[in-house]
Amino acid sequence: MKKVSKVNVKGNLKGAIIKAVDLIGGFNGFIQTGDVVLVKPNYNSTDPFPATTDIEFLKNVVEIIYRAGAKEVIIGESVECTLDTKKILKKMGLFELEKMNPAPKILPFYDWTTKKIPNPKYIKKVSLSASLDRVDKIILLPCLKTHMCAEISASIKISFGFVKPMERIPIHLHDLSEKIAEINKLINPTLIIMDARKCFVTGGPYKGLTKAPDLILASDDRIAIDVEGIKIIQSFPGNNISKKDPWNITQIKKAAEFGLGARSEKEYEVING
Repeated sequence: MKKVSKVNVKGNLKGAIIKAVDLIGGFNGFIQTGDVVLVKPNYNSTDPFPATTDIEFLKNVVEIIYRAGAKEVIIGESVECTLDTKKILKKMGLFELEKMNPAPKILPFYDWTTKKIPNPKYIKKVSLSASLDRVDKIILLPCLKTHMCAEISASIKISFGFVKPMERIPIHLHDLSEKIAEINKLINPTLIIMDARKCFVTGGPYKGLTKAPDLILASDDRIAIDVEGIKIIQSFPGNNISKKDPWNITQIKKAAEFGLGARSEKEYEVING
C-alpha cells in the first residue's frame, strides 16, 4: 500500500523533511549510491513562497540527497515563455546554491525531446526537457496552492514545468487540467516532497490568500499526496475549492483514470508525524 506522510515542522525544517521521508521508507529507500538525481522545484515567477519554492527548503533537500549517496544533484526548471528562466533562477538565489559543498548543478531547461503520449486522449505529443532521460531519479518539490486556471497546483501540476514553454500556450487554450494529467504519463517521479508550511487557499499561482499549515508531506504517489494537499486547503475557511470532492478535481480524476497512482483513499495510508 502506498503511503503519504504529514509532519509538523515546528521550527525544524530539515528534521521535518527527513522525518517525512523516513515515514515512507527513508531517503535511502529511494536513492542509491551513485545516482544522478533531478530535483524539480516550482519557479515560474519571482513571487515569494508559497508561489515559488523556498530556497532554504530546496537547500536542505539537496544536502539530504547528497548525504543519501547521490553522485550529482541537478536542479532543473523552466519558466513561462515570456520570461527568461536563467534570470528568474538567478534572482531567486538558486545559483548561490552552487557554492555548497557538494554543490548542485543549476539547469535551466533549454534542451527538448519530443515524446509521443501513449494511448492519447487530449494531446498526442509534447516536447519535454531532455534531462528527464539523463538522470537516475526524479524528485518533485511542489508548493501547495490553488490555481486560477487549473484549480490546484501541486505534484501533478509541477510536472508541467518540464514542457517546452512555447508549447504551453496552446495547451492552455482548452482542457488544460486534462492535458496536464495526460502529460504525467511520460514522467515517473521517484519521490515527492511537498512544502506545505504555507499554502494559497484562493487565487494562485502567483498570489492568493495565504494560510500556514506548517506541514511537510512526502509520498511516491502523486495522486495520493495531491489529494491530501487538497484536503489541507479545504480545511481553511474561504478556500476556492471547498465544495469539491478532491477526487472530482479534474487533475486528480484524470490522473486516476490514466493509472498514475491511487484511485481512492483505500489505496494509500496517511501517516502523521
